[in-house]
Amino acid sequence: MGDRKEARDEEFQSFVIGRWPRLMRTAFLLTGEQHGAEDLVQSTLEQVYVAWRRVGSADDPEAYVRRVMINAHARKHRRRLREFLAPKDDSGLVREIADTGDRMAQAEDRNALLQALSQLPPRQREAVVLRYWEDLTETQTAEAMGCSVGSVKSNAAKGIAKLRAIPGLADVVTQRGRK
Repeated sequence: MGDRKEARDEEFQSFVIGRWPRLMRTAFLLTGEQHGAEDLVQSTLEQVYVAWRRVGSADDPEAYVRRVMINAHARKHRRRLREFLAPKDDSGLVREIADTGDRMAQAEDRNALLQALSQLPPRQREAVVLRYWEDLTETQTAEAMGCSVGSVKSNAAKGIAKLRAIPGLADVVTQRGRK
């Protein structure tokens, strides 16, 4: 019995080590801040560890874990806890346009994206992050969000439309594309 538990623990540890960066990226995009992302991944992995026998034998353990994470994030949002996805407004600052290979420019682009994502409602943000950042199919996204494919299409389309309507984000994309 001890050998099976050790094997299961090793399997779980291997899973966590292999998936940690991707789980953290998804959690960060959902929460918008490092500490919130770490908390979300940690609480998700706590839940998954308890059920690892079932999770590890699932067809796609990563999809199962992603679903647990999305549900945990949704529960947190339903409790009306505030999420801080972007720093305070600094629109009065003058910005220099840098080359596309410039790391600082990439950081500013990332900041602009996070600010834009913070303006989306949670379900639209989830759909956009999972579909376009995580590159999941509509079916995989629907499974992760616990909704229909039609809801994914609707939320993703509305989210992308809102992102396209944000002037600052459109300017960043347009200016970077010219260089």
